[in-house]
Amino acid sequence: MVKFSKQLEAQLIPEWKEAFVNYWQLKKNIKKIKLSRIPKQKQDIDNSFGLSILDPFRSLFSKIRHNFPNPLDKVDTASQARSNKALEEGEKDEDEEEQQHNQRQEEDGEQVSESDELAQLFSEEDEVRMFFERLDEELNKVNQFYRTKETEFLELGELLNKQLQILLDLKQILNDRRRKNFQQSRSNSGHLFRSWSGSARNSDFSESANEFEETPGQTPETDTVIAALERNGVNFIGSEVRSKTKHGKPKMAMRIDIPATTPTRTISAVTSMLWEDLVNDPKKDGAGDFIKRKKIQCAEKMIRGAFVELYRGLGLLKTYSSLNMVAFTKILKKFDKVAKQQASGNYLKLVKRSHFISSDKVVRLMDEVESIFTKHFASNDRKKAMKFLRPQQQKDSHMVTFFVGLFTGCFVTLFSVYAILAHLSGLFSPGTEAGYVETVYPVFSAFALLSLHLFMYGCNLFMWKSTRINYNFIFEFTPSTALKYRDAFLICTSFMTAVVGAMVIHLLLRSSGFSPTQVDAIPGFLLLVISSGGPKICFFIGLLICPFNIFYRPTRYCFLRIIRNIVCSPFYKVLIVDFFMADQLTSQIPLMRHMESTACYFLARSFRTHRYETCKSGRLYRELAYVISFAPYYWRAMQCARRWFDECDLDHLVNMGKYVSAMVAAGARITYANQNTQLWLVVVLVTSVVATVYQLYWDIVKDWGLLKPKSKNPWLRDDLVLKNKSIYYVSIALNLVLRVAWVETVTRFNVGMLESRMLDFFLASLEVIRRGHWNFYRLENEHLNNVGKFRAVKTVPLPFRETDSDG
Repeated sequence: MVKFSKQLEAQLIPEWKEAFVNYWQLKKNIKKIKLSRIPKQKQDIDNSFGLSILDPFRSLFSKIRHNFPNPLDKVDTASQARSNKALEEGEKDEDEEEQQHNQRQEEDGEQVSESDELAQLFSEEDEVRMFFERLDEELNKVNQFYRTKETEFLELGELLNKQLQILLDLKQILNDRRRKNFQQSRSNSGHLFRSWSGSARNSDFSESANEFEETPGQTPETDTVIAALERNGVNFIGSEVRSKTKHGKPKMAMRIDIPATTPTRTISAVTSMLWEDLVNDPKKDGAGDFIKRKKIQCAEKMIRGAFVELYRGLGLLKTYSSLNMVAFTKILKKFDKVAKQQASGNYLKLVKRSHFISSDKVVRLMDEVESIFTKHFASNDRKKAMKFLRPQQQKDSHMVTFFVGLFTGCFVTLFSVYAILAHLSGLFSPGTEAGYVETVYPVFSAFALLSLHLFMYGCNLFMWKSTRINYNFIFEFTPSTALKYRDAFLICTSFMTAVVGAMVIHLLLRSSGFSPTQVDAIPGFLLLVISSGGPKICFFIGLLICPFNIFYRPTRYCFLRIIRNIVCSPFYKVLIVDFFMADQLTSQIPLMRHMESTACYFLARSFRTHRYETCKSGRLYRELAYVISFAPYYWRAMQCARRWFDECDLDHLVNMGKYVSAMVAAGARITYANQNTQLWLVVVLVTSVVATVYQLYWDIVKDWGLLKPKSKNPWLRDDLVLKNKSIYYVSIALNLVLRVAWVETVTRFNVGMLESRMLDFFLASLEVIRRGHWNFYRLENEHLNNVGKFRAVKTVPLPFRETDSDG
């Protein structure tokens, strides 16, 4: 049977862990009570028979004294118990509590109060007093946190109701206008909606702000608009006639803020901002534009997401309440067992009367959200609504584990066969080494590095799950479709099994006497299929974009969407998962270089002519090497620029400087590889040292949050997920060593072609391992930031907000 402490650790909300009852500290207090009683029991046993003639009388006197406690101790303990009881109740008066308790005592025929009974039992035990003081503190902490979150969710619920009512009024009015315009002639135009842009510098939302405005000759429909929306406290101001309040102040105008998450919205926001700043908004006296139905649909989607997050937060708060109640019950039962008394019943009554148990506002609000969501967002289909509000968790399949083991065994076996066959056929002899390395190495290395990265990501998922880091919440993944560590291992092992299997087939055909011209095309089929009509996307690319719901379609489409956001930076709004993936690409520049070599080799049909210098001697190939080396750093720098534009945080500009310095260092190393001169050696050393120091500082101080001199954990941080502190020091040193792997490009060891390619592959693998190592601590730091702010629910921006009519 699993201990409750482990169940609580597994079920509690990670971001709210500090707000839960400290069950483990209370267990330590109970253990102190247990240890404090052991010496007394031993002493009574040792002196019961006595070594002196007076020992029996001393033993009898001590027993009598134990049965009749000191009245002074009784009074002190009774007053302490009464004060604790008053503190737990919080809202009830102390005299009222005592009166109700005395009435219950008279009914039960009891002659002593609860606090007097506790004083008789534990008057001489300080550990018991400390235990109940600690219990009082935990109860107050739980009540206070519950009240805070309950108030927060209730206010959010009221705000969402107001937003929903505005949305429903707008949709109704737009539908009426559309129907009337269809019936009326074109000359009888309806009322117009005036839109003017709002500045995107002071807000995360960079969409034009829209106002309903009155125009001369306004129709009665305009009055309907204003009347419908003024019921929700929103007033709309015309360009010519501005309505005033009773005190002469202009009323509030409504803005529709749609986040600039797409290139179209981003370009619109930037042009609107520049137009307003440079031209001083000359369109403000015009008639304005219509509010498009698409914008209303975006607002509806935002409100729907906000309701889903509100329901999720209410569910978490309900879980918080139930888990804490069980924790109080369990710890009091342990106390009764150790103290051999039944003193927990009265305290449990106080716990049940506490606010986090007695309040039913959360349950009623959950029911209200369910009914609202079912009616307005699910067409009165409750089953459909529950798919959004309560998505089903995907169960782990034993078949995945089975296939992971199967493919792992196949990979190990095939790789062993490949090594033996390569040795027996003399494949790496000087005569055949160049041709084989040029043919097989780029393809094998590309897939091997990709599989290694997937393996490291699977290890990350496993460690994040083991340490209760909520990576699904941080990345905004859907838990029901998110990739699990077993799935990552399955993809990794299946890839490597397919690649090594292709290498074995390739080697067997070469050893059987087939022409190299016929056989050397086999590795290319892993990436490209060559036909007379030109290159086509092969099975691997086709599987990635397959529209059928097979082979992790949600994960594949999520990956494609993230890659699209990265490539189109800075036009898409940057999420955590976007810049996290962009950081992964900066560690996979060797993989992209291998893909460049492989594509050039097979597109130029060099596998038929065996002229391997065709690609490397071309100018386009050499220039493309710069583009590939710069692209990941450029994308990441543009993401930093976009985040600075959205958040106005100078740290993002400083972070952008890190990637610019990395681009300069990468370009210097490529140039030095082509022009081996003393000048370029100096340039490589200077730029690489500057970039490395820059990256090390940002990795350890900013991304990991370590090296804080005033931390209670020396040179780390106050909060650590891993209990062993030495792991962090080792990780800092390991990151330092792996960051300076570029030194190999300067030293230029005098080795053969095969050894040189193997050394390059080894260094590229070290960078992938370093990135996987970096991933864990980066997400750990992000998780601790969420924990520090008790942030367990995503904040969804709302479309409608009030702003002053003058700007």
